[in-house]
Amino acid sequence: MPLMPHEDRMLPPCATIGIMGGGQLGRMMAMAAASLGYHVHIFTPEKDCPAAEVARYVTVAPYEDVEAVEAFARSVDVMTLEFENIPYKAAQAAQAVKPFYPSPEIVACAQHRGWEKQFATDAGVPTPNYQIADSYEGLLRAVEHVGTPCIIKTTTMGYDGKGQYRVLDASQCADAWQALGMREVIIEAFVPFVAEASVMVARGQDGTMHTFPVTRNEHEGGILRTSYVPCGLSVTTHTALEHAACAMAQRAELVGLLAFEFFILADGSICFNEMAPRPHNSTHWTMDACNVSQFEQLMRICAGLPLKKPTLRATCRMVNLIGDDMEQLTKWHHDPHAHVHVYGKAECREGRKMGHVNIVGDNL
Repeated sequence: MPLMPHEDRMLPPCATIGIMGGGQLGRMMAMAAASLGYHVHIFTPEKDCPAAEVARYVTVAPYEDVEAVEAFARSVDVMTLEFENIPYKAAQAAQAVKPFYPSPEIVACAQHRGWEKQFATDAGVPTPNYQIADSYEGLLRAVEHVGTPCIIKTTTMGYDGKGQYRVLDASQCADAWQALGMREVIIEAFVPFVAEASVMVARGQDGTMHTFPVTRNEHEGGILRTSYVPCGLSVTTHTALEHAACAMAQRAELVGLLAFEFFILADGSICFNEMAPRPHNSTHWTMDACNVSQFEQLMRICAGLPLKKPTLRATCRMVNLIGDDMEQLTKWHHDPHAHVHVYGKAECREGRKMGHVNIVGDNL
């Protein structure tokens, strides 16, 4: 029988941590859990997934199957997720049975671009000027209000640059509305940023909160390509990023991980972009250049173990292996500074994240 976790004790070895989602994040979470002595049960709609290769137990069922979710929850001691677009009802159903971190409310907020912007505003964190529209007429009014250039995005189900359309003038609105599926959208003023950065916040069941070192990121086509630590940003900007991230995590009463992405403007000021209630691609460098990886930290949170204060051990550049980048594996394997992580995905296709490389201690 699974053991019921209590706030005043840690989960013992061989307890089971449930993870909703079976992608590469779940894979790396399961590996971290195993190193701490825990079993992992994956809940995934996909039979052949990266996490299934390394998990002790796997349930294959749709997230919408509430009975399957409840059975999954009964089989574990605590739950978390690696994929934020899990239906709110599924997360609620799971939480009704066993502890679920982060809370379904945080997950739901991160699923909607408008809700997360409002959340940032309520926490006192700057965001781009934006409007929500659920009709073509509303879109036209919103674009007029926000001004051009602007970015039109679907309010839900957007990641890695998907569900976005850049509009230079109002004549493009019809094309944007069609391209985005004639559904609810958020219209954001264009931000003339000079850099992008992210902050990962970890907060334990006892309220202990730590941030990982700020990461500077470079994207191509909306997909993260490279991350750098140290970030190389000014002390003032660095401090503002940490304060903003901690303010939002504290306001959310977070238990788990919450990643925040920001734009950096020419004057060093910051502007909130989006958040993710799970391990984040930009923090993969922690696997090889930090005293604790983001994956271990999340497993510690789930198990009620003491959190580690993240400490940067060396400079690091994280490079995503996307699609045909896998052809460069031989090069990376010959680099003495490179730590290669491959996700075990059977099909290599354009735009698909197949792995990443952490180049540690090299001249960045």
